[in-house]
Amino acid sequence: MEGTIFSLLPPLIAILMVVLTRKVLLSLGVGILAGGLVLTEFSVGETIQKIWGSFATIFYADGALNTSNLFILLFLLILGVITAFISIIGGSRAFGEWALQRIKTRRGAHLLTAVLGIIIFIDDYFNALAVGQVSRPVTDRQRVSRAKLAYLIDSTSAPVCVIAPFSSWGAYIITVVGSILAAHGMSNVSAFSAFVQMIPMNFYVFTALIMVFVVSVFDINIGPMKKHEERAIRTGEVTDPEKGAVPGELKEDLPVSENGRVFDLILPIIVLMIGTIGAMLWTGYQATEGQATIFTMFENTNVPNSLMIGGLSGLVVTLVLFIARTRQSNELSNSVLGKGIVAGIKSMLPAIYILLLAWMIGDLIGQLKSGEFLAGIVESSNLNIAFLPVVLFIIAGIMAFSTGTSWGTFGIMLPIAGDIVGNIEPELLLPALAAVLAGSVCGDHCSPISDTTILSSTGAGSHHIDHVMTQLPYAIISAVISIIGYIVLGLTESTAAGFGTIMVLLVVFVLVTRKKGNITETSLEK
Repeated sequence: MEGTIFSLLPPLIAILMVVLTRKVLLSLGVGILAGGLVLTEFSVGETIQKIWGSFATIFYADGALNTSNLFILLFLLILGVITAFISIIGGSRAFGEWALQRIKTRRGAHLLTAVLGIIIFIDDYFNALAVGQVSRPVTDRQRVSRAKLAYLIDSTSAPVCVIAPFSSWGAYIITVVGSILAAHGMSNVSAFSAFVQMIPMNFYVFTALIMVFVVSVFDINIGPMKKHEERAIRTGEVTDPEKGAVPGELKEDLPVSENGRVFDLILPIIVLMIGTIGAMLWTGYQATEGQATIFTMFENTNVPNSLMIGGLSGLVVTLVLFIARTRQSNELSNSVLGKGIVAGIKSMLPAIYILLLAWMIGDLIGQLKSGEFLAGIVESSNLNIAFLPVVLFIIAGIMAFSTGTSWGTFGIMLPIAGDIVGNIEPELLLPALAAVLAGSVCGDHCSPISDTTILSSTGAGSHHIDHVMTQLPYAIISAVISIIGYIVLGLTESTAAGFGTIMVLLVVFVLVTRKKGNITETSLEK
C-alpha cells in the first residue's frame, strides 16, 4: 500500500481525531497504529514490530545513537530546568514587573513577541522556545492568552527562517535550489541570487507575517481565538483551567526570591542565544573543512548539537546565578536545587510525549511514501502551466500538513517542481519553487503533528490542541489570500501583480474583521 491513496489514511485519521476528540496523544497513538496496520497489511504481529521499530529509531539508528533526536529532547529538558531556576531566583517576576511599567498595553505585548520572533531568525526550534521564554511574563501580565502567544510565535518563526539566507533553513534551501539550477543548466544565476529573487514570491510568508502585525495592532480575534482571549481578559486565566497542565508550565510550589532582577532572566537567555549561534557557526566551520564562509557555515551547521551546547551554556549560567543568590540571602537554600531540577524536567514531559509520537507517526508516514504519492499527482497532471505555481502551493501544503514536516516536503517537492517547470516554462521556475516553499510552511503551520507546531505551543506554555485550533483560521485565511496571489502571478507572470493582490486582500481582511474581532474594550468594561 506504499505510495498509494491508502498511504494518506494514517495522517488523516490522526488529524481527524485531533479535531474531533481534542486529545493529542490518543489521536497520534491511533494514527501510529493505523500506519503500522496499513504498512503490514493488517498483520498484528508485524504491526507491533513496525511500531517498536519507529520508536527505537528515535534513540538508536544505523548502528549508533540518534544524537540529533536525543539532543533535541535533552535541550527541551534543559530549557525546562533553566525556566524553573529563572523563576526561583525571581528573574521572571522581575522581568514581568519591569515590562509592566514599560509595556502597558496588550498591543505592546503582542508587538514585543512579533518583533522578537523576527529578530531571532537563526533556527525555528530555537526561535519558538527562546521567544516564548522572554515574552511569556509580559503577555501573562497583559492578559494575553497563551493560545495567542503560541500563534504569534509560530507565525513568525518558520516564515522568517524560510526567507532568511543566513539561517539553518535558508542555507538548506539554497543548496537544494543550486542543484536544481545545475540540473537544468541555468548558469546565468547563482543559487544565492535565485533565493533572494524568490523572497518576494513567497506570498504565504508575507501574508502570515503581515497578518501577525495586523492581529497585534488591531487585536483581531477570530474563531476559537476569541474565546481564549475573552477568558484571559475577563478572568486573567491565560490557559483553559479545565485542561490541566500545559507544556513548559511549572506546577510545583517552588520558592521565589523577592530580590530577583531583570538581569536574572536576560543573562541566561543571552548566553543561550550566543552559545547556540556560536555553536552553529563552529559546527558549520568544522564541516566545511577550511572552506568557510558565513553561508557555508550555516549550510553545514549541526542544529541539534548547537542547541545542546547553547542549552548547557545557559544552564550553567542559570545555576551560577542560583548559587550566588543562595549565598547572598536566606530566601533560598541548596535544598531547592533538586526540587528545581525535577520541576523543570516535569514541566517539559507533556511536550516530549507529543514530540515522540509525532516523530513515530512521521517515520511511518515516510515508509508509506505519502509524499511521493502526492508528488505523483502533480507530475501526472496536464494543467495549464500558468496554474502550476498555485497547484504546487496546494500540493506542498497538503503534503506538509499530512506528514508534519516542511523540510521533508522541500526535499521531495522542490526537485519535482524544478523538473516540471524547468523543462516547460523556465520563466516560472523561481515562482514555482517559491510556491513550494510557501505551501510547505503553510501546511506545517496547520498540522497538529508538526514538530514546530508542538514546540511553539511548548514555548508559549499553551495546550497543544488549543494552539492548533486557534491558529488554523488565521493560517487558512493567509493560505486563501496566497492562492489568489499565485493565480494572478501565474496568469500575468508578474511578481508585482501577485504581491499587490495579496496586499489588497489583506487590507480587505482588516476592514471586514477589525470591529468584529476586537473584543478588548467591551470585555474590559464588563
